[in-house]
Amino acid sequence: MVTVSGLTLHFGGRTLYDNISFQINKGDRIGLTGRNGAGKSTLLRILAKEQTPDGGSVQVPSMFTLGFLAQDLELKSELTVVEETYKAFEEVLHLEHKIAYLEEAIGATTEFDSEHYFKQLEDLSDAHDRFNIIGGYTYREDSEKILSGLGFKKSMFTQSLKELSGGWKMRVELAKIILQNPNLILLDEPTNHLDIESIMWLEDWLKNREGAVMIISHDRAFLDNVTNRTVEVENASLFDYKTNYTNYLLQREERREVLLNSFNNQQKEIQQTELLINKFRAKASKAKFAQSLINKLDRMDTIELDDENNSAMRIRFLPSPASGKVALEVKNVAKMYGEKSIFSGVSMEIERGQKIAFVGKNGEGKSTLSKLIAQDEQATEGEIILGHNVTIGYLAQNQPDMMDNTKTVLDTIEDDAPNEIRPFARSLLGAFLFKNDAVDKKVRVLSGGERSRLAMAKLLLRPFNLLILDEPTNHLDIRSKEVLKKALQDFVGTIIIVSHDREFLSGLCEKTFEFIDGNVKEYLGGIEYFLDKKKIDNMRSLEENYISKTKSENKPASSPAEIEATKLEQKEQKKKQHELKKLEEQIASAESKIKTVEEQLKDPEFFQKNVTNTELFDTYDANKKTLDVLMQQWLQLQD
Repeated sequence: MVTVSGLTLHFGGRTLYDNISFQINKGDRIGLTGRNGAGKSTLLRILAKEQTPDGGSVQVPSMFTLGFLAQDLELKSELTVVEETYKAFEEVLHLEHKIAYLEEAIGATTEFDSEHYFKQLEDLSDAHDRFNIIGGYTYREDSEKILSGLGFKKSMFTQSLKELSGGWKMRVELAKIILQNPNLILLDEPTNHLDIESIMWLEDWLKNREGAVMIISHDRAFLDNVTNRTVEVENASLFDYKTNYTNYLLQREERREVLLNSFNNQQKEIQQTELLINKFRAKASKAKFAQSLINKLDRMDTIELDDENNSAMRIRFLPSPASGKVALEVKNVAKMYGEKSIFSGVSMEIERGQKIAFVGKNGEGKSTLSKLIAQDEQATEGEIILGHNVTIGYLAQNQPDMMDNTKTVLDTIEDDAPNEIRPFARSLLGAFLFKNDAVDKKVRVLSGGERSRLAMAKLLLRPFNLLILDEPTNHLDIRSKEVLKKALQDFVGTIIIVSHDREFLSGLCEKTFEFIDGNVKEYLGGIEYFLDKKKIDNMRSLEENYISKTKSENKPASSPAEIEATKLEQKEQKKKQHELKKLEEQIASAESKIKTVEEQLKDPEFFQKNVTNTELFDTYDANKKTLDVLMQQWLQLQD
């Protein structure tokens, strides 16, 4: 399908890829992995033709289509959400405009026997055929369905795109790619701004599509559920594993053990051979033998052992005095922004040492309640009571972006640290992988992952016994997330975590609060219990259950007159559907007759014999006119 041959790229004085080659086949769902800076995102840009390598080639078949979702996309548009999504149907929109133009032109004509008139009828028929084949009659419905799956409410469809956050804009771009359904989809961190339900919906869609997909993601559960192949970029080389991420880790370890044994054995052989060479090269009688050993070493394919990168953050929260038994009480709290209600009547009690997860769709109030508890904002109604001796450490979702870009990494920590901690600032930063000259970097040049690590480091400057973490895993790689998770499991205080990362929440949180439709529902179990209770294997089943439930709850009892009217309406609808089916059969018959004559006329011999056959051409013209009439009737009935 896609063939990458001899790819080579040098960047910043080092080699990212050294003559790597691989293929992407139809049905491949590839997880692209490797340490930060290994060149994963760059490889996607090369495949998307947005960057040119120093050497090698990327070959794709003719008529090949590709969709690329970049991690740092900039979507600037004056359109609404749904209007921007319709741009995925470029040909459909063109045909829609063409059909409207032709119908208006045909309706205004008075020369029904002119060649121009028949040409317009033919063009209209062809346009309708193509329009139907490429989904012209369902593109609006399909767009709304995909947007809903990605978490958009109907009220957001007509919202201007420029009013949305970067995360929602990313979803619009992802919706366009899904609707185009290209041969190959390239996704760079697609789950960063998706909630759990939308992630599960996307998983289901990716698993069931026929085309290929290549994904960069730090969401281990997402990779395991979607991918069937893992490609690792490491030390300018590429290693291909025909399995998902978890099994890749096992196979990678096995491969390294085999490679390490082979490497050690070869090193022993080289040492022994070099000893023999040094022993015999000075002796004339053994010079020939020594030279043969030298030639043997020259011909030997030396085994290169990849550098194992074991660097990882080291996190240990400072010990803090215990809080009271009840760490936090939320009593009948409501929050409004202007006339917009986020939630109301929210009550909860969180005890000392509990680890709590806040889950739900974006925009339902998870971050808002976190801000209220952290006392960054005030509630509209109700009260939030902190327990005895509670000290709060708060990591906001946008905290990494709120830091002073003009400061260095070291200044950021030292300026915020208490006097007794300031001398240890460099050691603390070293634990978060900022070593040597890295502490002198300006904040503005840091990557998303580095900013997240720096924001996390600031949490370790003071002792807290209530941590509120809003999307703490955004931009962290899988290893860093595992280190953070272990530190939080060992933390003896109380934790509230807003997260969409199922793998991160699994085994960490013991109670779950779901934010839904302006309310908060408590589940007395962790994320696995919540998902099992909700029975949401994918977003589609959730939507169907919710819509069905809403209709049954909100629909009032029908009167006898309403029931009778509904029966008559259903009867009339069935009659129209029968007429529509009959028209479609007649249209198919007329099209078949026209096509038969057109195929015959393509034969020069047949054309010469029948060039004066007026009956043949009269019948052909009559069938064309009949088709036009049938199409007009079909359109009216369809409307």
